[in-house]
Amino acid sequence: MPLITRKQILPILKNNIICQRVCVSQFSEKSSDKDYQYLQFSKIPTYHFQKSLPRLPIPKLSATCDRYLAAQRPLLIDEGFRKTEFNVKRFCASTGQQLQKYLQDYDKANKHTSYISKMWFDMYLRDRQPLPLNYNPIIVLHNYLNPDMNNQLVKASNLIVSSLRFYKSLEANILQPEVFHLNPKKSDTALFRNICSKLPQAVSWHGAYMFNAYPLDMSQYSSLFKSTRIPEIDKDRFYSSQNSTHITVQHKGHFYVVKVLSDTNEILPADVILTRLKFILNDNVDEAEFSIGPLTTLNRDKWATIRHELVGAGNESKIKLIDSALFNVCLDSEEVEGDLIKTTRQFLHADSNNRWFDKSFSLIITKDGYAGVNFEHAWGDGVAIFRFMQEIHKDSNEKPQVNIDTKTVHDKNNEICRLELNLSDNLKNEIQKAKTDYKKLCSTLDVNYMTFDGIGKNICKKAKVSPDAVMQLSFQVAYHKLTGKFVPTYESCSTAAFKHGRTETIRPCTMATKDMTLALNLQKSKTSLQEQRQLLEKCSKYHSQLTKEAAMGQGFDRHLFALKHFATKKNLECNIFHDPEYNMMNHNILSTSTLNSPAIMAGGFGPVVKDGLGVGYMILDDACGAIVTNYLPTANGKGFTEALNASFQDILKVLQYKS
Repeated sequence: MPLITRKQILPILKNNIICQRVCVSQFSEKSSDKDYQYLQFSKIPTYHFQKSLPRLPIPKLSATCDRYLAAQRPLLIDEGFRKTEFNVKRFCASTGQQLQKYLQDYDKANKHTSYISKMWFDMYLRDRQPLPLNYNPIIVLHNYLNPDMNNQLVKASNLIVSSLRFYKSLEANILQPEVFHLNPKKSDTALFRNICSKLPQAVSWHGAYMFNAYPLDMSQYSSLFKSTRIPEIDKDRFYSSQNSTHITVQHKGHFYVVKVLSDTNEILPADVILTRLKFILNDNVDEAEFSIGPLTTLNRDKWATIRHELVGAGNESKIKLIDSALFNVCLDSEEVEGDLIKTTRQFLHADSNNRWFDKSFSLIITKDGYAGVNFEHAWGDGVAIFRFMQEIHKDSNEKPQVNIDTKTVHDKNNEICRLELNLSDNLKNEIQKAKTDYKKLCSTLDVNYMTFDGIGKNICKKAKVSPDAVMQLSFQVAYHKLTGKFVPTYESCSTAAFKHGRTETIRPCTMATKDMTLALNLQKSKTSLQEQRQLLEKCSKYHSQLTKEAAMGQGFDRHLFALKHFATKKNLECNIFHDPEYNMMNHNILSTSTLNSPAIMAGGFGPVVKDGLGVGYMILDDACGAIVTNYLPTANGKGFTEALNASFQDILKVLQYKS
């Protein structure tokens, strides 16, 4: 990416010194009402950097082939590796060159986006698997210190208002842009914001770069609100409403439509929103016998067929209200009591009566006040929803709009209604069958967790090793302790540093982690702590290299995915993609992801394959932990967490070693 110099920027600044976006200047003097309506008043417009973001690079074909072979090496015996190496080298010298040219031409013709964006989005929409457990992840927030503020009604009201404040700021282009500051003390400053806000969009990224700050792609943020995934035969459709002033609220399996914005798009008073939620919680209705929520747990083709019947039974306008809602809220009747396994199950799957898994996100609040989201994955990755969750937790905690003493008001407009759906006998039968099948599936899901004191960011910093490398090494050691095997492992890495970037895969099972694992599990008596420490440092160095490559769009998974897409499209035979070892590499036994934030209590997801483990992990200053999901009896999550604890004990001794 060519850069401009400071000398080139100065004239631009002088020529644009009074140039301001209307959406910023109109809020320069905040009134108390505007303070309520908007979460932030960023001097730099939200999408200011979007136009000048660098494009996701297409890696060199030879580099991708080398990286792919390096990831295969610890998984294969010598004979299998030689066969794969032969196929890869032949591919690199022949068909791969042709596919690379197709991909490069496609990229040149679509400079407004990234080469992976459309085909990755299509991959999600074409998959026919049900969304819950297979795709939808969860994020659960920490409770507030004041127990009164965790009251379900109070917490739901505050989180809804904070969500609307976030939404209004995003729509007005005054939400702070997402920027990664390498040195926040030097770049996250008034000077940075003042200079960057005056730069034209076409060069704004370069200005931030000169502060050693890196704006991130924000294209996914627009899909947070007013959006949903709609099932269709063969390929789903993503729908976004142009205008919306309401949310949907689910309680006891019933859908309520609640107006939260005025006709002029202003957030209604917080006490009005609280009053409407209280009406729902006090509504004297039984649990819905035939809630339509379970239908969103079905195979997508099956759900598409049933939805067509549901809409055709006189429910079109009602279903459209669900689709077009700003977001969905689930007021649950269950309590989780702070139990991490109960909490994970409640947010990850529940019984589906009070869920709508198709919505971009559903804000869930349990009866005892635990809050989080379950979100659909096709529209975006963790970056946007993670930022959103942190912002609304902070805002609702520091600036709550209602409390336990807030009185309800006379709601003269009473702009709230419970949806009464027309359900034929066939639809009722399909709902009942969906509930039964879903309950059976969820009963096979096992959830375990573990925490370990002693290994955290601080000890890793002292040892000069990467905390994430230590966690990933621990997973390899644990799985080998349990099974004696090394398996394909997936770690998600964001490529949001690039325009329309999605994710790239880090492959943490390496020859370095294999050597260290064998040293700990099979050769402990033969290797000294000093030797193990050297092996650990080698693991950290290599993992950090893989992480950097992935974040810079230089992994191999997305590149090969795109090449395979063109091989299918052009009907080209490629030995590399027909090699059983390629399918094995993409059968991710260990699927891992991390979210670290003071606001986040837990994050989790289901295993991506039936015999695999879903590992959501966190590493704090002086402790670490993981939530592990698996299907019984094909995988052993309980045994894995026990082995993980033993692995941490072994690795702690290595970290504590002083030469």
